[in-house]
Amino acid sequence: MAMNFENVPVYLHRAPVDFRKQINGLSLIVDQAMGVPIFDGGLFVFCNKRRDKIKVLYWDTTGFCLWHKRLERDKFIWPKKHDEAVINWNTEQLNWLLRGFNVSHITPHKPLKYNAI
Repeated sequence: MAMNFENVPVYLHRAPVDFRKQINGLSLIVDQAMGVPIFDGGLFVFCNKRRDKIKVLYWDTTGFCLWHKRLERDKFIWPKKHDEAVINWNTEQLNWLLRGFNVSHITPHKPLKYNAI
């Protein structure tokens, strides 16, 4: 089944994860540590301690999918200084992370609110 990842919530597990964990182990982290409903269509993102690997877990209505990316030379700029154990992002921010950007330093234009023309 093809999945459309536009407007899908992204949940980053901020603490590093043992990458020997596969679908079952990561699903338990989502359920017990993150406290987010795993069957609601979100993407759950995990990073290893060295920050050179990322795993993305999601449910596609027929089963679990696990996506894995390994960098050969660089490291992912993983948000460390954050108060929450789970960070809520959107798919655009996830794509920035996967492309090597420091997402915490990227800020969009401030929205403007007018009352009259």
